[in-house]
Amino acid sequence: MDRFQDLRVFTRVAELASFTAAADQLGLPKASVSTAVKRLEESLGVLLLQRTTRRVRPTPEGRAFYERGKDLLADLDEMTSMFQVGGETLTGRLRVDMPSSTARKFVIPRLPEFLAAHPLLEVELSATDRRVDPVREGFDCVMRVGETGDVSLFARGLGAFAIINAASPDYLARHGTPRTLADLAGHRLIHYVPVLGGRSPGFEYPHGDGFAALPMGGALTVNSAESYDAACLAGLGIVQAPEAGLRAHLEAGRLVEVLPDLRPEPMPVTLLYPQRRHLPRRTAVFMDWIQGIMAPYLEPR
Repeated sequence: MDRFQDLRVFTRVAELASFTAAADQLGLPKASVSTAVKRLEESLGVLLLQRTTRRVRPTPEGRAFYERGKDLLADLDEMTSMFQVGGETLTGRLRVDMPSSTARKFVIPRLPEFLAAHPLLEVELSATDRRVDPVREGFDCVMRVGETGDVSLFARGLGAFAIINAASPDYLARHGTPRTLADLAGHRLIHYVPVLGGRSPGFEYPHGDGFAALPMGGALTVNSAESYDAACLAGLGIVQAPEAGLRAHLEAGRLVEVLPDLRPEPMPVTLLYPQRRHLPRRTAVFMDWIQGIMAPYLEPR
C-alpha cells in the first residue's frame, strides 16, 4: 500500500472506531488494515489509535492527524479528476442515505440518467427511515426530511415538503368528512413515530403564529413512511404526509385531502455532509443533481 492508502485506511478506522468494520467497508482483510495503521504510526513516530479489547479510539495526536488527513484526502480526490476530459468524468464510490419513500418515489426513478452520465461512478444508496451517522457510517452525504438535529455537519437546504391531511374514501364513508378541528373527536389518526415505543404528538395544525398538536386516538402506530401510506390507503385513519408523495393517490381518487385549511407545518428537506474544506467533486455533482430533481416537489422554505 502507498502512504495515501494507509491514510485512507486510518481515517476509516478512526471514523468507525473499529478495525473490523473498516476492513468490511474497504473490502480488505483485517490484517491488512491493522498493518496499514501500524505502518503509518511507525513512520510518524506517534501512536494514532488507542486499542483496547472493547474499542478503538484516536489519541490526541490521532485526532489532530485525522482532521488534517481528511482534508488532504478530499483535496487528493479533487486533484486526481481536475485534468480529466471535459472535467466531468466522475470516478470512485459515492455513499448516500435518504428516507426510503423519497428514494423510491423521487430519486431511484431518475437514477438511471445520472449513472448514464457518469458511467465510472459507483453509487451505494442507503434507503432507510432511521437516522444514520454520516461520519461513523462513512456516508458522503445524507438527505434528511424534517429537522436535521445535527450541528456538527454542513447543511444545504433544498426547500420543504408541503404537508397535507389525507384519508381514504372508504374511511371517510365510515366516519364522515371532518370540517373543523372539533370534528376530529370522532376520528382516528394513524400515528407515525421514528422508533416504536415513542409517543406521537397528535394532529398538528396552525395556531397563532405557529403550530400546535391535538392529541388523537388511533388503532395503529407505524415507524416507516411506506407503512404510513399503506395504512392510509387501507382506510385505517387520517395521515399527515408530504403532498408530493401522495399526489398520485390523490389524482387517482385513492385518497382525499381533508381539512385543507389546517395543514401542518411544511417539512424541510436538507442535504448534510461531513465538515471538510473541499467536497469531492462527485459529491458536489450528486448534490446539484439531487437539488434539480427534487425542486418540482418542494416549496421554498
